[in-house]
Amino acid sequence: MTELLPPLREVIARHGLSASRALGQNFLFDEQLLDRIAAIPGDLAGKAVLEIGPGPGGLTRALLRAGAQVTAIEMDRRCLPALDELGTAFEGRLNVIEGDALKLDQNALMQGGPYAIVANLPYNVGTELFTRWLSGETWPPRWTSLTLMFQEEVARRIVAAPDSSAYGRLSVLAQWRSEARLAMKVHRSAFTPPPKVMSAIVHVTPMEMPEGVSARLLSRVTEAAFGQRRKMLRQSVKGLPGAIEALDTLGIDSQRRAETLSVHEFVEIARILSA
Repeated sequence: MTELLPPLREVIARHGLSASRALGQNFLFDEQLLDRIAAIPGDLAGKAVLEIGPGPGGLTRALLRAGAQVTAIEMDRRCLPALDELGTAFEGRLNVIEGDALKLDQNALMQGGPYAIVANLPYNVGTELFTRWLSGETWPPRWTSLTLMFQEEVARRIVAAPDSSAYGRLSVLAQWRSEARLAMKVHRSAFTPPPKVMSAIVHVTPMEMPEGVSARLLSRVTEAAFGQRRKMLRQSVKGLPGAIEALDTLGIDSQRRAETLSVHEFVEIARILSA
């Protein structure tokens, strides 16, 4: 039945759907582009995929065409009838859950096995979801990869190298126990309605977690250091007990600024504070 699916524009028109600015929605119609996005995580045939904010189901179609078993969380009930049609066309391979992804236990929804996360994230919740997926002491996570659409500015912050204006907390969070890369740029004209900014897709895969390092303490170190990024470290981290002593132990000049420290240096500071 999948070859009988009507074009996305037709589905949206028939259901009277329009992108909600309040929900951070922007719809993608280009099926070839959507197939390219679905291919970024690799072969999805028979694999579990979690999608956040599918809207009318453009990316969902591509994931299903790739053979994935998709669980989609959607809080806009206007989109549910269009998603139901997809569920009928790809019988047994789409589970749609109405709700707020920020309030749901996603691991519980995915029923015990590994899963990939692929999403054209709503702009208004994208960064918060991303930081949740990358936080926590338990590692490796249940998810095997993150393939996520962000505003290009946010995507560049995630993959930024030290000593650059984009480098910050998101960079360290994404890179200290994961590999993050910019997988694809998406022009604003590809969306309906076109957003004011360009977009990009980031692909993240978990790596081995450094031993003896608390994720919570690393988060506190980066929060202090980048919270006042124009200041020298001796000023920005002085309120964090033991931080100045850790800099001395590691031979890190306290007159440096946060954006000059490598991810490894932040990890080593956190390791000392975790001891």
